[in-house]
Formats: sequence, C-alpha cells, structure tokens
Amino acid sequence: MAEFTVALSDPETGTTYQLDVDGQDANRFMGRELGDEVEGSAVGLDGFTLELTGGSDTAGRPMRADVRGVGTKSILTDGGVGYKPTRDGERKRITIRGREVSEETAQINAKVTERGSGDVADLLGESDDE
Repeated sequence: MAEFTVALSDPETGTTYQLDVDGQDANRFMGRELGDEVEGSAVGLDGFTLELTGGSDTAGRPMRADVRGVGTKSILTDGGVGYKPTRDGERKRITIRGREVSEETAQINAKVTERGSGDVADLLGESDDE
C-alpha cells in the first residue's frame, strides 16, 4: 500500500503544510505525473485543485519533469533539479527519478491552483494560535 508525505504549498499565503496520505487517498496520486492536477479531497480539501510540482523517492532522489517513467535514471546535467553547478560550464552525472508517481515515491510537492470554499489552514485543522 502506498504512503506519501504531501508538502502542500498555498501560494496565496506562502505557507506550506506537511500532510501524511495513505490508503485510498494515496492511490489517487499513483500514476500521475509532475504537472498533473489532482482533486484536493485526497488531502482533505474538498473543492480545491492541486498541481503536482515535484517530489522525491525513498532514497532522497528528486523527481524531474523532463525524465519519463517511474524508474531511476543517470543523467549528465549542467543544472536544474538535483544539481546546482558552482562554475560556468560545470556538468555532473546524477541519479534522479522519473516524473511519474509510484510506490517508491516518498514525498510529493504540490500547490493549490484552484481554491474552494474556506481557508486551507482551517480545513486542515491548523491555526496560528499554536
């Protein structure tokens, strides 16, 4: 059974929420790719729409939107997700994971694209009083 941590970003307030998702709700993310939209009810936000923006696998390898599939790939890159060069022209071979969500995915990054009724913090049961 799939289990994910969803790092949900609310661009309107600039706040990020960490949510654990498992069971049937986690299955709503399976097979989706980075850039796809998911119903917010998977994380308890009925009427909201979420866009998948990134993630990482159980070993900490980042997902890249420009690599197809679910497996790991070794790519030669000059920058982007997973590598930041320190000099001009520097390249490095890194191991990354493809853009499709699978059983190996540990964390999914998402952002709110369409808002439903209510505030995200109130619907998730978090408040500023803590």
